[in-house]
Amino acid sequence: MVMKDLLTLFLTFAKVGVMTFGGGYAMLPILQREVVENKGWATDEELTDYFAIGQCTPGVIAVNTATFIGRKQHGVVGGIVATLGVVFPSLLIMCALAGVIEAFSHLAWVQHAFAGIRVCVCVLIFNAVVKLWKSAVKDAWGVAIFLCVLALSVLTSLSPVLYVLAAALAGIAIKTLGGGKK
Repeated sequence: MVMKDLLTLFLTFAKVGVMTFGGGYAMLPILQREVVENKGWATDEELTDYFAIGQCTPGVIAVNTATFIGRKQHGVVGGIVATLGVVFPSLLIMCALAGVIEAFSHLAWVQHAFAGIRVCVCVLIFNAVVKLWKSAVKDAWGVAIFLCVLALSVLTSLSPVLYVLAAALAGIAIKTLGGGKK
């Protein structure tokens, strides 16, 4: 049964890896559908926490999230299997395309295709932000933290690590002082 579960974990994350174009943020809606809706391996709140932790730890957010979920399901081995699953399709595709892209990147139609793909990725990221907003911002304190971090990120060049630490401290202070939803 464990081997079957590990295979399911690998194949699920390989599906996420092969179906996602545009990087980690573009994977968020697919991860949400597969992990929360289809498999029930995490709740929306847990997945939001994994995204947050995955964003502020070294590495790619989707790989980090896969590792967290795999670890939750089947320990260290599950973390490794899920991580391998999510990166395996990209590894194969990038190895195959690396030479082709370099050989044809100077062509106008290839450059136009990449421009269109970038726009599409913006929409996918926007959709992920909307889903994350619904599960993360639940009260006026959440809106206040969001607006502060947004303003700081637009107006300063501080490290994102500082934003994450400040938001964590604000969340702790708000809950400790009795503010916000429990």
